[in-house]
Amino acid sequence: MTDNQTVQACTEAWTQSIESIVELVAPLPENSWNRATECPGWSVRDVVSHVIAVESELLGDPRPIHSLPRDLRHVTSEFARYIELPVDKRRCHTAPEMVGELEYTIIRRSRALRNAKQTPDELVPLPLGQDAPKVPYHQLLKTRAFDVWVHEQDLRRALDTPGNLDSPAAQIARDLLLSGLPKAVAHAAGAPAGTTLVVDVTGPLEFLRTVRVDASGRGSVDESISLAPDVQLTMDWETYVRLACGRGRPGPVTIDGDKELADRVLANFSVTP
Repeated sequence: MTDNQTVQACTEAWTQSIESIVELVAPLPENSWNRATECPGWSVRDVVSHVIAVESELLGDPRPIHSLPRDLRHVTSEFARYIELPVDKRRCHTAPEMVGELEYTIIRRSRALRNAKQTPDELVPLPLGQDAPKVPYHQLLKTRAFDVWVHEQDLRRALDTPGNLDSPAAQIARDLLLSGLPKAVAHAAGAPAGTTLVVDVTGPLEFLRTVRVDASGRGSVDESISLAPDVQLTMDWETYVRLACGRGRPGPVTIDGDKELADRVLANFSVTP
């Protein structure tokens, strides 16, 4: 896939996922907006507020003027405070206000994406404040498709409305999450040199990958089959997503091989901030 094709594919995946969020929350009664999600401290309203806030920042909208309370237990860093401020600002908004702002933001952002002049490799800042690192434009779009899909799934679990587990954005999420797996195994879990670990994922998005730790302790992932891995982890796709995104207690994971190493890997499986 060329970089131009990646831009188009990521834009389409983002569109499908964020419009699915609208369809999911538009009919909700007011009290359903207060349901807790697996994002610490965040309700359904808060997750939607975060999606709106990030897309608004990409549109160049000014940050809201708001004094963030200092006693929010889930806010433990300056980065978390940055993310939380526009979320807390919207905690008094009604359901119709939330849906209206989300729909209007999508209209504006979709227009901006259609009219974008950036080349796929042009460096652009991530929506993380003034000191945000810059990444190629196609990477930004990939990250946004991933982030919106993950939050769509947060909302679906909170509202008990499963769906889109094999959508175009889900496939982007799979690739991004897998790219972080070697570091989680080799460094965070401390797997020794020579280790092979197989992840066998079932369900709507099936795949099998092997992580190998080389003599220098560096991890890599590929699609080849290892006949006698040190560890094999078997789980369904939604469990993989929840583990890799640090979401709550996951579903069942079948462990074959070195259980102590497997437990270390599972304890360090999250690859998202």
